[in-house]
Amino acid sequence: MNLQGKTALITGASRGIGHAIALELAQQKLRYVILVARNADRLAEVAAQVEALGVRAIVLPLDLTQPIEVNVAIAQAWRNYGPIDLLINCAGVSYQIPFLESRLPHVQSEIATNLIGLYTVTRQIARRMAAYRQGHIVNVSSLMGKVAAPTMATYSATKFAILGFSQALRGELAPYNVRVTALLPSLTDTDMVRDFRWFRGAQPMTPKQVAQALVKGLHWGTPEILVGWQAHLAVWCGRVAPHLLERLVRWSAPQPRVEKSLRVEKIY
Repeated sequence: MNLQGKTALITGASRGIGHAIALELAQQKLRYVILVARNADRLAEVAAQVEALGVRAIVLPLDLTQPIEVNVAIAQAWRNYGPIDLLINCAGVSYQIPFLESRLPHVQSEIATNLIGLYTVTRQIARRMAAYRQGHIVNVSSLMGKVAAPTMATYSATKFAILGFSQALRGELAPYNVRVTALLPSLTDTDMVRDFRWFRGAQPMTPKQVAQALVKGLHWGTPEILVGWQAHLAVWCGRVAPHLLERLVRWSAPQPRVEKSLRVEKIY
């Protein structure tokens, strides 16, 4: 994909991987970079960095779990700055909690942002891309969309779902000349995970490394972009020795406290 002169919309652009992708795309000399996240102040800071690279930045402070607001904002953005050539769904939340200690509000939060928010944005933009017979959608999944991780059960579930969603869309949108790519970073050193207990042996990527891998993958036309040697090794191991991989993941995972008796009311 030739990025020069294109318009891109990035969700989750105020921090971490989304922030890094915004800066990396700006270096590809896009026409517009539309930045979406909840925090308007952080978005303004990212916008200033993007514009310092010579690209016009548009700030859209949005809560992706509010579909009416999202639908109105996307329609206005398409009218004012479109057509949008590249959609990057990067917004996501994650909680590291052993399943037996999990709480429904955390699960609902992950599903609302990681899946429902992604669906809402994608539906609005994909319909318009299909009408224009061009466009590219990137859904940010994770290595945990291929290899589920203990203490991250519902997060892993949402990332597996994103891969399935991407694969289905790839087939459905191909007749409209709309491409769909899944980006699968391994553990990335962002503020979202810095308070987590990291897996033994994991070597975190930087957000910039993930963003650079995305741009290379877009140029190559890769349907799934795995980031880092650990991701490639884990996926390969999952294909040839899945039981060994499960044992390795279990060994490396943070060990939850095992109680002799688990009272039912603690689950709720």
